[in-house]
Amino acid sequence: MKTKLLVVLTAAAAGCASVGRPFPSDGVRSIALGKTTQAQIESAYGKPYRTGVEDGDTTWNYVDEHWSLFAQPRTRDLMVRFNADGTVKSYQFNTNQ
Repeated sequence: MKTKLLVVLTAAAAGCASVGRPFPSDGVRSIALGKTTQAQIESAYGKPYRTGVEDGDTTWNYVDEHWSLFAQPRTRDLMVRFNADGTVKSYQFNTNQ
């Protein structure tokens, strides 16, 4: 707990903060609904930052966000929702870059 508090205080003093981890986004447009599998998503983007369930569907979230007092924030978020058979049901990619 002390380590986490020290990291937060250091980031605040430096005027910056980050959430998540970098992930490639150049292949997002190639995700095919009903065809791309969970294994293919994990192979392309790595382990999700966060997993969950929405209306009974498994969801994976990839997050890469950076804030600074001295620059515009940089954000990239990918949310993938899966069918029961493990294929992509829907996805949403947002970025300000």
